[in-house]
Amino acid sequence: MNVHLALVCDHAIIDQHGKLSVLGIFDRIWVERFPAIHPRLHLVLRLKGRRTEIGNHTVLIQLVDAQLQEILRGEGNVAIGEPPAGVVDIEAAAVLAFDVPLERPGVYTFEIAVDGAHAASVPISVTQMPAPAHPAPPQPPLPPTPPLIN
Repeated sequence: MNVHLALVCDHAIIDQHGKLSVLGIFDRIWVERFPAIHPRLHLVLRLKGRRTEIGNHTVLIQLVDAQLQEILRGEGNVAIGEPPAGVVDIEAAAVLAFDVPLERPGVYTFEIAVDGAHAASVPISVTQMPAPAHPAPPQPPLPPTPPLIN
């Protein structure tokens, strides 16, 4: 089994027919200050293999920071079933949702292993937003809204 596709996005789903839909692919996160939490990041994986690889496969996902310190870790099994007659390639997709803690700026990487072997890396750059050069001038108050008459 190998990882044919690995990406990070805002949202992804797999429909009842196995079709993968992905929205908002990104590789950079901007935060106002550290530490921060990036909510609901989706990691999308599509595994492909040969018909001889039918069965259970272990998938390990680790998120590490630039110092290779583990931030998140998840492990599970992917069951690959018998494909229709005449189909020689098999595939499976997974969408995993994470709330990602970010302690400092730098590169964070999702490391993916399948059956104990490294299969893919998905790096994400995390940067602090620059402070505004000048504070915005105060806005004048809005005039009162007239009452509605029925």
